[in-house]
Amino acid sequence: MENDLLSVLARGSSKFSKGQRVIAKYILNNYDKAAFMTAGKLGRIVGVSESTVVRFAAELGYDGYPSMRKALQEMIRNRLTSVQRIEVAKSMIDDTDLVKSIIGSDMQNLQATLELLEHDSFNKLVDSIVEAKNIYIVGMRTSTSLATFLGLYLNLLRDNVNVVHDTAASEIYEQIIRISTGDLFIGISFPRYSSHTVDAMQFAKKMGAKTAAITDSSASPLNGIADVCLHAKSDMVSFLDSLVAPMSLINAIIVAVGIRNKERVSETFERLEKIWSEHDVYEPAER
Repeated sequence: MENDLLSVLARGSSKFSKGQRVIAKYILNNYDKAAFMTAGKLGRIVGVSESTVVRFAAELGYDGYPSMRKALQEMIRNRLTSVQRIEVAKSMIDDTDLVKSIIGSDMQNLQATLELLEHDSFNKLVDSIVEAKNIYIVGMRTSTSLATFLGLYLNLLRDNVNVVHDTAASEIYEQIIRISTGDLFIGISFPRYSSHTVDAMQFAKKMGAKTAAITDSSASPLNGIADVCLHAKSDMVSFLDSLVAPMSLINAIIVAVGIRNKERVSETFERLEKIWSEHDVYEPAER
């Protein structure tokens, strides 16, 4: 039901009471705004009591209005344009203390990610990274930075790590044309989800590779394709998405893979330190 709330509202209009029809009509026409309103505010706008809004949510099968609002938020995140996001942010962000508001939101995302993390899935992904013959990492649009960071460190920890770059749709397939059984495809995507990442993962799965996703929720299109899926909260912040929690999850993945290959990691970084020193990669430490 949560993934189809707007359809439920549209189909059930004839069965709703007069007050409920008013609520349903407003949500259907203004879902981008309604998804972030309190029950009281929604009631005032449509001209019904707060208790009517709360009862409406309960009759739809939710354990309270906050649950219905959360379901609506999750469902519509990929529908919102950048302009709609900016409008929504006006009512969500305390611009009297912007830094505190944004960092506080990131802290909540980190806590929610930790609480929702499935450790079995996490361990399966780490095992797959260690065991794979070749690894292909795909992250488009805002997820490009996440894919690049993951690829940078995995390349230091093992061989045959490929970060697929978003140049053109046809070139993505050219970069993963040899993917096959024994390989691992890691797709990273957050709302608004990249159709190129989804298509590339479907191709990889068809070719026999294992597939893993790092995304935001079960509503993600990657969730139904990936063999293993990790979720990190990435709530909307104005026209952009916070990537703090996804980055923290990726940090944990990298460290876990490193721990599984302690001796090799030590040897690799000993060699790197010598190379960095010889080529003056870093400024010398003050003595």
